[in-house]
Amino acid sequence: MNASANLGVILLVDDEPSVTDAMQRSLRREPFEFISATSGKAALDILASRHIDVVISDEQMPGMPGSKLLTLVRQKYPRAIRMILSGQASLEAAVRAINEGEVHRFFLKPCNPADLILAVRQALTHHRLEEQSRRLLKKYQQQAQLLARMPASEELLDVERDEHGALVLDDSEDDGDVMDLLAEMESALQRP
Repeated sequence: MNASANLGVILLVDDEPSVTDAMQRSLRREPFEFISATSGKAALDILASRHIDVVISDEQMPGMPGSKLLTLVRQKYPRAIRMILSGQASLEAAVRAINEGEVHRFFLKPCNPADLILAVRQALTHHRLEEQSRRLLKKYQQQAQLLARMPASEELLDVERDEHGALVLDDSEDDGDVMDLLAEMESALQRP
């Protein structure tokens, strides 16, 4: 799939490649890029080398259970959305995954592909909204700082005009500061 056309990069982790293959087949019509790993260590290596939006991991894997993997993912890559699949409905594993790995969803195997697709879509939408919110907050904070540096409105309204009605700018240091701030504000408003 064309990387620019995908809506998310999904890392599928299961010690049985047939399971990750089956998940990819069930999600093949979705605009996602899929990457597979057969162990927690392999998944961490992939996460260290590229951006991943969603990690979907099996719970019961040799070497490192999925809940431990997702706990490490939360610590090292907190913006990656975490989901877990389990063939056994262990309450202890579910609680550990939710509490330590802060998983977005916990699925029992075999899971309904429609439920998995819906969960991934919702998680990615939520993730995009959080990112947009962070960007807007940062822009607001920058603009608020600029406004706080602006002189009182009376100073801005006290303008001189020449005989033709044009504004007369005084080259004094104070007016230069105001002009610099206005230019900085205009530039900040034009940034994405």
